[in-house]
Amino acid sequence: MLEERILHEGMLLLYGLTVIFYFIDFLYHNQKANRIAFWLLAMVWVIQTIFLLTEIWHSASLPIQSFNDGLYIYTWIIITFSLVVHLFFRQEFFMFFISVFGFFVMIIHTLQSIKLSDSTQIPVMLNEMLFAHIVLALISYGLFTISFIFACLYFMQYQLLKKKKGYKWLRRFQDLEGLEKRAFQLIVLAEPMLLLSIILGVVWAYMTGTEFYWGDSKTIGSIFVFSVYAFYLFMRIQQQFRGKLILTWNIIAFLILLINFFLFNSLSNFHM
Repeated sequence: MLEERILHEGMLLLYGLTVIFYFIDFLYHNQKANRIAFWLLAMVWVIQTIFLLTEIWHSASLPIQSFNDGLYIYTWIIITFSLVVHLFFRQEFFMFFISVFGFFVMIIHTLQSIKLSDSTQIPVMLNEMLFAHIVLALISYGLFTISFIFACLYFMQYQLLKKKKGYKWLRRFQDLEGLEKRAFQLIVLAEPMLLLSIILGVVWAYMTGTEFYWGDSKTIGSIFVFSVYAFYLFMRIQQQFRGKLILTWNIIAFLILLINFFLFNSLSNFHM
């Protein structure tokens, strides 16, 4: 049914936002992001619990007779356990990765549920999933691009300061520390979006029966781009790298992104 599909898509949207905010909390130890992630996840849990109680009421038993029912209970347990961990422990690393896993399981369950209730909705759902995959990838690439521009501005301003030239230009830029910080913040936003895009793309490819394999150039390229920027975040946060060194890696990462976007896309078997 259309209403059921919309509810499932709403839960996926909330869960996807949860992943993004837990990622920000994981990197920043940000209390505001932590609270937002918790309440988004709590909303998903409430909706799932209502579905579960309704099913128990109608069938007078716990719905575990089929694979799809078991998948639903499994997803509900993951979210419940995540909320308990959030309330009693401070585990940003755990919360982010359990949210990513839970999001993946929820996608599978959503597709199975719609297939069983109204299979005519599956093509629409898959098209929307493909649309979300593309939009998230493009937004993340856009954020990576702006971060790259900030890195270039950093080096431009650095050279101007070093030569003590171009005061009028300097007034239009932020200070060096501000440029480096903005470049970092944009990557913090882009990275979880790229991860969600990869997950949606892989699920879409398998569910549509599109010729897909993990050795595809675009698949490898996207995962490699994600890994390169993840290494950037590791160096920036854990190793405390700042300034020219970390921004040089930012520029290298963006060049790899361009190779993935233009070259690997043309070599891919299922990306056009």
